[in-house]
Amino acid sequence: MAEPARPAAAGAPPHRPGPPHHPGSPHHSAPAHHSGPATLVDTARHHAAHRPDTAAVLCEGRTLTYAELHTGGNRVAHALRAAGAAPGARVAYLGKESEHYYEILFGCAKSETVLVPVNWRLTPDEVGHILQDSGSEVLFLEEEFAGVLDRLPGAPPKTVVRLGATGDYPAWKARHPGTEPPSAAGPGTPVAQLYTSGTTGLPKGVVLAHRSFFAIRDALTGAGLDWIDWRPGDVALIGIPGFHIGGLWWATQNLNAGVTVVAMRAFTPRGAIDLIRDQGVTTACVVPAMLRMMVREPGVSRDDFATLRKIVYGGSPISEALLEESLALFGGEFAQIYGLTETGNTAVCLPPADHVPGHPRMKAAGRPYPGVRCKVVDEEGRELPPGTPGEICLATPAHMVEYWGLPERTAETLRDGWIHTGDAGYLDEDGYVFIRDRIKDVILVAGENVYPAEIENVLERHPGVADAVVVGAPDERWGEQVRAFVVPAPGRRPAPGELHRFLAERIAAFKLPARYEFIDRVPRNPSGKILRRELRDRFWTDTERKVN
Repeated sequence: MAEPARPAAAGAPPHRPGPPHHPGSPHHSAPAHHSGPATLVDTARHHAAHRPDTAAVLCEGRTLTYAELHTGGNRVAHALRAAGAAPGARVAYLGKESEHYYEILFGCAKSETVLVPVNWRLTPDEVGHILQDSGSEVLFLEEEFAGVLDRLPGAPPKTVVRLGATGDYPAWKARHPGTEPPSAAGPGTPVAQLYTSGTTGLPKGVVLAHRSFFAIRDALTGAGLDWIDWRPGDVALIGIPGFHIGGLWWATQNLNAGVTVVAMRAFTPRGAIDLIRDQGVTTACVVPAMLRMMVREPGVSRDDFATLRKIVYGGSPISEALLEESLALFGGEFAQIYGLTETGNTAVCLPPADHVPGHPRMKAAGRPYPGVRCKVVDEEGRELPPGTPGEICLATPAHMVEYWGLPERTAETLRDGWIHTGDAGYLDEDGYVFIRDRIKDVILVAGENVYPAEIENVLERHPGVADAVVVGAPDERWGEQVRAFVVPAPGRRPAPGELHRFLAERIAAFKLPARYEFIDRVPRNPSGKILRRELRDRFWTDTERKVN
């Protein structure tokens, strides 16, 4: 096999910092600015002074300039403080993408409160858990989801601000000045709390500080790398929802760079194609399932993507077939990113130069960024040599502060500065990360993390279910799909449709099993732990990787 035409420089040993200074590709260009902002507060102030009339956010024909983002964020900050939200208070947002979401994000940053974006696909019970666990004192609520309030398992936050045509958000913030409030926020100050499901079945709040949204970009700029870059005049599409770390990280990277972001209310393939063409989008961040849908959209052509120069994708690997289709249709460069909410999103990148169909590196997740370290350890925590599989651990300056209110779980995941990912894989001699399986039982559905225990806990509440186990199986469109195995209660055998309806009332649609299968018993070891792989592995017998 021939080497890539533009090979990346050889990496340092696996346990060392990332790669050396080099241009990375012939399209190297200076970023929109080299230094300055270290917090989102700095970002708003800097760009309001230097590019006040530049569009910061475009959404459904509406434009929010950097001057308006700064002033609007100031008003939101003053209003939050007037509502009694002291520094450190949690502020929830339940709604789709909009310019208001980012104005509220910067208002939280300026008031030193912490934004808690809530997945709008969740059921009222799931939303209620997040609101109660976070102790959110303020809830920004879009009209579309107003019905959730009446179905929450507990009381809503004391202050609810409604967004939409008849909402009170404009008047609520207009009563307060547009002057910048005093702020002591620094790089280590918490600014966002995103909820990610866990093996216990209850979502955990991952607390991220301002530094999580600056560290990787600063490292790339400092090393002169353009694996992911931000150029003056860029227009960036946010394809991933803002309640997801991928969407929030991508938006803040572009806003920190002072370029324009295009916010989709919710992703549709035709909507994304039209925005890319009509808004002159130059960069986009998506998951492979979104690429697959755009590639297969009827009537799509390369002319639709004439302005697109780079696609950043993550959430799951890309198949070689889809990569070849995407390269032919979209043109431009591709960069794969890998990381977790706990790592502040991306910690590893497969640069554009390594995106060569047929080359072995296309099976890698990538290599650590400058200043990020990666190691692979065995069950006793001992570091393993290249080529030996174990658990992947990442040390990154963008790592989480903590799991909210869960010090023991924090200590399990973040040990001596290392995030233990729960992913199984190995490093090659050049420091590239190859993922082969998951130690944790997460299922990736179109880039969304789904944990079996959460579904199992709900299934077992059905009177016709004695026991249940959930696994992931390959799915051509979504990457993976959920499969449920059910042990019926004595004398009962609920129909799959009955189980599906029961779950649909209690968990989000993307978590619902694609199939239900009845079994006599759930396989367990002598200590009672579910031997999930006995059921899962049969779906992956023809695949090299047990992730998709």
